[in-house]
Amino acid sequence: MDPIVGGDMLLDEYDPLDEKQDVALITPADSPDEAEPELMADDYEAMKARILPEIPDLEIESEGVHTWEIENYRNLSKKEHGPIFQVGGHPWRILLFPFGNNVDHASLYLEQGHDDKPPEGWYACVQFMLVLWNKNDPSIYTYHLANHRFNADEGDWGFTRFAEIRKLFAVQWESRGRPMVENDAVNVTAYVRIYKDPTGVLWHNFNGYDSKKETGMVGLKNQGATCYLNSLLQSLYFTNAFRKAVYQIPTEHEAEKTNSAWALQRLFYQLQSSETAVSTQELTQSFGWETKHIFEQQDVQELSRILMERLEERMKGTDAENALAKMFVGKMKTYISCINVDYESSRIEDFWDIQLNVSGNKNLDDSFRDYIQVETMDGENKYFAEGFGLQDARKGVIFESFPQVLHLQLKRFEYDVNRDAMMKVNDRYEFPEVFDASPYLSKDADKSEPYIYQLHGVLVHSGDFNAGHYYAFLKPTKDGHFYKFDDDRVTRARLKEALEENFGGDYGNLMDGTTGIRNPYTRTLSTKRSMSAYMLVYIRQTRIDDILLKGAEDATPPHIARQLNEERSLLERRRKEREEQHLYLSCAVITEDNFKSYQGFDLAQWDADPTLETSPKFYRVLRASTVGEFCKSIADDKGIPAEHVRLWVMVNRQNKTVRPDQPILDLDMSVEDAYNKYGSRDKYFRLWAEVADIVEDGKAIWPELSSQASNNTSILIFLKYFDPEAQTLKGVGHIYVKKHSKVSDMVPLIQHRMGWSPGSTPAIALYEEIKHSMIDPMKPKATLQQAEIQDGDIICFQKSLSDHEASAIAQSGRYSNAKEFYDYLLNRVVIRFMPKNLKHNDEDVFELALSKKMSYDQFSAKVAERLKADPTHIRFSTMNATSLKPKSTVRRNLNQNLYQILNPQFSTYNSNQRNDTLFYEVLDMSLSELETKKPMRLTWVTDGLTKEETFDLLVAKNGQIGDLLVELKKKANLDDDIADIRVNAVNNSKIQKELSQEYPVTSVLDYYTLYAERIPEEEQNAKEGERLMFAFHFDKELNKVHGIPFKFLVKPVKSLSVIPPLNVANRNQGEVFKDTKERLSKRTGIKGKQFENMKFALVPKSLYARPSYINDDDVLYETSNADDFLALDHRLFVGSLFSPKTRANMRLPMIICGILAYTVSLVSTTALTYRLAPNEKACFFTYVEQKNAKVAFYFAVQSGGSFDIDYSVVGPNDKLIMANERERQGDFVFTAQEVGEYRVCFNNEMSTFQDKMVDFEIAVENEVRTQLPSKKGSSPEQTSVLEESLFKLSGQLSTINRNQKYFRTRENRNFSTVRSTEQRIFNFSVVESALMVCMAGLQVFI
Repeated sequence: MDPIVGGDMLLDEYDPLDEKQDVALITPADSPDEAEPELMADDYEAMKARILPEIPDLEIESEGVHTWEIENYRNLSKKEHGPIFQVGGHPWRILLFPFGNNVDHASLYLEQGHDDKPPEGWYACVQFMLVLWNKNDPSIYTYHLANHRFNADEGDWGFTRFAEIRKLFAVQWESRGRPMVENDAVNVTAYVRIYKDPTGVLWHNFNGYDSKKETGMVGLKNQGATCYLNSLLQSLYFTNAFRKAVYQIPTEHEAEKTNSAWALQRLFYQLQSSETAVSTQELTQSFGWETKHIFEQQDVQELSRILMERLEERMKGTDAENALAKMFVGKMKTYISCINVDYESSRIEDFWDIQLNVSGNKNLDDSFRDYIQVETMDGENKYFAEGFGLQDARKGVIFESFPQVLHLQLKRFEYDVNRDAMMKVNDRYEFPEVFDASPYLSKDADKSEPYIYQLHGVLVHSGDFNAGHYYAFLKPTKDGHFYKFDDDRVTRARLKEALEENFGGDYGNLMDGTTGIRNPYTRTLSTKRSMSAYMLVYIRQTRIDDILLKGAEDATPPHIARQLNEERSLLERRRKEREEQHLYLSCAVITEDNFKSYQGFDLAQWDADPTLETSPKFYRVLRASTVGEFCKSIADDKGIPAEHVRLWVMVNRQNKTVRPDQPILDLDMSVEDAYNKYGSRDKYFRLWAEVADIVEDGKAIWPELSSQASNNTSILIFLKYFDPEAQTLKGVGHIYVKKHSKVSDMVPLIQHRMGWSPGSTPAIALYEEIKHSMIDPMKPKATLQQAEIQDGDIICFQKSLSDHEASAIAQSGRYSNAKEFYDYLLNRVVIRFMPKNLKHNDEDVFELALSKKMSYDQFSAKVAERLKADPTHIRFSTMNATSLKPKSTVRRNLNQNLYQILNPQFSTYNSNQRNDTLFYEVLDMSLSELETKKPMRLTWVTDGLTKEETFDLLVAKNGQIGDLLVELKKKANLDDDIADIRVNAVNNSKIQKELSQEYPVTSVLDYYTLYAERIPEEEQNAKEGERLMFAFHFDKELNKVHGIPFKFLVKPVKSLSVIPPLNVANRNQGEVFKDTKERLSKRTGIKGKQFENMKFALVPKSLYARPSYINDDDVLYETSNADDFLALDHRLFVGSLFSPKTRANMRLPMIICGILAYTVSLVSTTALTYRLAPNEKACFFTYVEQKNAKVAFYFAVQSGGSFDIDYSVVGPNDKLIMANERERQGDFVFTAQEVGEYRVCFNNEMSTFQDKMVDFEIAVENEVRTQLPSKKGSSPEQTSVLEESLFKLSGQLSTINRNQKYFRTRENRNFSTVRSTEQRIFNFSVVESALMVCMAGLQVFI
């Protein structure tokens, strides 16, 4: 409980540094001014009535007043206790620190008066007041009051700073003419009022509170912002029929984290059986939530529906099928009934919950009446009835049935138009404990069973839209109490807490002068309650026994209980292990079996998966146990006598290898002592367990070691065998060799180990494994001592190969000697290969272990071997790390290895490329042949401009456009001659030039888009004087070009079938644009309304041209120049077809519907401000997932230098789209002809010192637009008005956005110029001052 005023209180032990603050205090300053008569401290009843009023809604158990008359105040000890007095059967006394509890104030407390500790479980909820007053003048007094729950841990409570000591002994107390302590005497009165505790948690501080012990129930842990989920889950859990239905879902064979039903079963069982709060992490993981979702509050209604859908899907075909629908689904009818004719259109739908308006309604009944309110459709809003035309009608919703469990969603959050934000509705909204839903049923509904509902749950939100907390009040049993479920805490609640306190509205008991109650989540004062119900759960009274059925716990699936009990046992065992961890030592032991199955460096991989055969075995050994006892444990595991096992200590050598160093010979030494003496201070004690090779009479015979003798002692050596044919390197075992022996003396021992006969065995090559990157061949004639071989060294051997054998193995892509194979192991990486075609089967994806040093041809051969294809026909592409799609093609470069391909070092910025995955594709030709070809993309256009098909073609690099057309003919299956086909080079949706068939393909710029079409017949038959115009498409603004540009024939004279009369002017013989449009429609293939709504304009061929729109009576030949473009504007210009009144009525709903429909466009946008350092080049990437998508690119240099920058836009396969140097800003839109990754790069290499701040925006739009909604019976032209309004609105918004960018850029550049000028002035001033000082110095000294 937060304090009303600041009063200091004392803890047990009276520690002044840790005072209790969680208490409600009232000081005299908070008391309202009272009229006469003046209160007297000895008028106990009046003091109680005025200063210590009773707390509403709480029942008083007992109350009493006690006065302690204090004499000789100055002679009191530091700490004094008053006499014990009884109130409510409990002993109490006043505790006084007359000269302060380490403060300069007198300290007063109320204390329980038990002689020893209070009885077990003793507590008392007390409202008390302590009054200090002058015994001679009761009008002089001061007081403090508080509420507190006294118990054994908190047996005293009060006020450390009750009254300032110097004021107590002042000549007069607050100008009253007399001191408070007069003649060393003063009185202290304690008013004690004990309240009954109806919930068991009144004024509880919840230290050590046990929900299970107090209520028999447990809560749910909050993962971050999942309190809304916790309240919903508790509500569903205590709907016992729902819990039983969930338990009936078969999950024994689908126990996986993605199974929501399995996770929910586990959660429910834990709520039944756990002693502490339960985590919801498994359930949220089954939803696929990531960490970010945990800290985002989701919509409760949507979450509930998704959960129900998943469970219903799991329940199909089980005993629980349709159980949820029977519980939660009701039926409602949506109808439109004509008033004057017998016609009704209706539809009956299922509902899982009902959303009710709070705003504008006072209670639940008001909301239901609002929900089923009938709307009259008349006047201009008549209903089109089939067969009857437009009719007056009534439209509404009525309920046909309500479910057994009724979920009501209260719309506490609404959009505030004035604030342009979502706001919480905190208005008072009442809901009853018992609710009759029958008035809201249709006349034909089955009412044989009463529709009276009992309140089962209230889900509450406290706070506002931006910050808050969720909790729930639930009634688990039919006749029981409500309980508050607040995340991990469960407490009993009063009916008023569950209902009235969650109605919302104003606080009803604010004291005079109080401006409001502080919201704990927003830290603001408010007169309205921040806590209010947002969801209600009602259960039909006639079905309440079926819903809150008993024995739901018994339906728990056995496998769920078994799994969780096993997990709890494991957790308990691990907890015990952690507690005893200091008594044990972890030991990692490898044996010869591990060594023989291991392929790699050293003897074993210490941090490998423990389940692997090559991994060491871990032992948890008592530190106090002996080495001999540990040896026995290892021997027992291997089934051999303990005497046959000897432990060697593994040490970390300077060359970063781990090898055996020396055996532990003292078996009576403790394991801890051995670790301290020999261990390497690793996290575990690493050992090698040697098993004796020679045993005589059951006793192991161990060779002499260098530590036991000083002359020709034995050396422990480990052997590895490299098999060139199998390409394996594995351990063979260990041997002992005298240190003065020659290296060649090991050959017979190796032959014996391998079982090779001496006569038939070829020569053996020996290598020493010094460290990972150092494998040296050994000299056969050198001694082991000369070779510096010591205990634990590893020697690798292989059969010597002839040059022919080694060459054959090398040509097959394998390794012919151990040194090469070691290098492969050192550089081994596992690469994942995926087909470039995104639609592929799982078997087409595979992984290969390759060396990072492999060349392109080498790893290509490995892939070809896996695919059974020709390696020269395989092409690879890298993977984009963000989109996981192909990034760029890997070029065949003999000087580049696999590591360099996967980790490009061409720039300082992030390449955004995965280094463990490559895409592959099998080509129809070899890469060498492909290198002689130039890949070109050509779009074949037919039916005017309405049909297009894009082909990827390969043409010889020395070829011509005619060769490209030959390839097109093959791919497109064209039967006709290609002589009448032309190719246009297009950039930014405008024709740049027509490419003749003799035009070389090497001269075609990379950023050109090529379109091919048959030359129209009218162009082939063009007459003298007729000319061609370039035409393009745009949308409202000339920079928003799109579509396929084309050439159009302009005729000076209209073709006439008859000779015109003589009185017709010559100008009328010219083809007016109304007739020209007919040819345009035929040329483009665009017809109907789309063409009618199009406008046409002439655009001069200049940089800042403006469109000049053409009228129907204009003659295009006369109004246009030879260099002008014909521009087709696709925006809609349709006159208004509605009266002003109709438009006013339809404006808001049509705009809302239109915006919702229009914004279905799929748009991805990146907008950033980036600081480009001097000489830095930075690239930013976007992925286009669909051909012909529009890509908008805007940038503006905000500050730095001359506000200019170099930029480039590059498409897939490094195709240059656009580039320029020293540009200050740009705004471009282009059509992405290829699917793939596009990168925008900025280059500041022009600057040596200046940073450049660049604002830029990249937007990709795939225009997939839905049809705008229209009323039944309306004409298409009516919808066009809305389209026109939306386009105009969009244009205005675009203009505003451009203006904002322009002014922001101008302002930033101005600021940058000012700052630069200031810096230059300052620098000049410094230089000027320095020169003046120098000149003065020269004048003085010279």
